[in-house]
Amino acid sequence: MNKINIQPVPGNVGVEIQGVDLTKKVPDSLFNEIRDAFIENGLIFFRDQNLTPEEHIRFAEQWGKININRFFAKVDGYEQIAEVRKEPDQKGNIGGEWHTDHSYDQIPALGSILLAKEIPSNGGDTLFASMYKAYEGLSNGMKVTLESLNAIHSSRHIFGEGSDYSKSSKGRIGNPQLAIQDAIHPVIITHPESKKKALYVNRAFTLRFEGWTDEESKPLLNYLYDHAANEENTTRFQWSPGSIAFWDNRATWHNALNDYHGERRLMHRITIEGSALV
Repeated sequence: MNKINIQPVPGNVGVEIQGVDLTKKVPDSLFNEIRDAFIENGLIFFRDQNLTPEEHIRFAEQWGKININRFFAKVDGYEQIAEVRKEPDQKGNIGGEWHTDHSYDQIPALGSILLAKEIPSNGGDTLFASMYKAYEGLSNGMKVTLESLNAIHSSRHIFGEGSDYSKSSKGRIGNPQLAIQDAIHPVIITHPESKKKALYVNRAFTLRFEGWTDEESKPLLNYLYDHAANEENTTRFQWSPGSIAFWDNRATWHNALNDYHGERRLMHRITIEGSALV
């Protein structure tokens, strides 16, 4: 029986999965191993997987229902696949801040499967941070304090009418009238599958603690953001065509580095629907 090979990656979060060909349907026995690695680590990588859109969709559907993104431009003919694209003449990139996708939804996404299609000659790496490790690194007193708190998340200031992000996207982001999502989530969640605790706030979409003002919330949130992004919680992934990063939105952050001006970068992303957080 074939078995996958799980290798650590440089840094402190994520593993690389070797010995599987995602251009073919993954057998149940191998898929269960991959799923276990995903749940345990919150982040898995694959190399040299030059998937067609149909193959990308098939792999994603093994994980659950696909989320049809309401803001991102789509790959022609495939509404399930969002484009993460930066053209040579564009200055701003997509995702260039520490965040986790869809925290503004009442039921956040499980995760996203990002496939590299076109990569700049230099730069364009993605940083990832483990929110398991971020939680574990907090003092006992801080853990107790945060356990009692909820936080408010929103899409309006990022994807909504008049937002700087929306205005600078030049067609890569649309439908600002649909940016009406606000959600309240625990600051410390228990992951639905791993049952491990994780920090669940992020710099892009978290506005404030429930029942607190913005001014009251800002110092503590900024402390948590700085703490979570510490080097001991992070890794840096260098892309090549056919590389895949599949991150767990309940257990990680990511940050797309914008250091390749004048070159094109094109990624295909499929996001999987999740479950309610507690």
